[in-house]
Amino acid sequence: MDNDKFKEETLAGEEELEGTDEIEILDAPPEVLTDEMHGDSATSMLTEMTDRYQRSLAEFDNFRKRTAKEMIARHDDGVRTACEMLLPLVDNFARALAAADNTSDSFYQGVAMIARQFDGVLDALGAAEIEAAPGDKFDPVYHNAVAHVEDENFGPNEIADVLQKGYTHGDKVLRYSMVRVAN
Repeated sequence: MDNDKFKEETLAGEEELEGTDEIEILDAPPEVLTDEMHGDSATSMLTEMTDRYQRSLAEFDNFRKRTAKEMIARHDDGVRTACEMLLPLVDNFARALAAADNTSDSFYQGVAMIARQFDGVLDALGAAEIEAAPGDKFDPVYHNAVAHVEDENFGPNEIADVLQKGYTHGDKVLRYSMVRVAN
């Protein structure tokens, strides 16, 4: 917007307000205010304006805090989404390493380095692997039981086998550990 046009619109808006009594009273010097208004009405007006000012400050402070929380939540949601998108890649690299016959091969070493790099990225983003190993107690908060097996080597509700690793980010589960539960 042109600066001169903005000034013209602002002056036109001020001319419209000049006819009101409220503007004239507020623009008057303080001694006129106290002369024209009785002490009680000036005090009540001051009290009302102070109250409105304090409420506005409180509303703005609440808005600022709420906005900051929302920004943090959006950031965390974005990081979680990125981690969830990386998990299938990490799984495929782990499968490739598990299927390899020759661990001294340079191709295997290169794939292992890439897998470690992906693990480092997940770690840097705040994703943590859910601890699940054969013999651990089954925890429905972190584990997803997809099969039940009878095995005397394990006690009741113990993990017999981990089929897929699970991950958390902060206090939220990105993916549950897929496990077989014994007895």
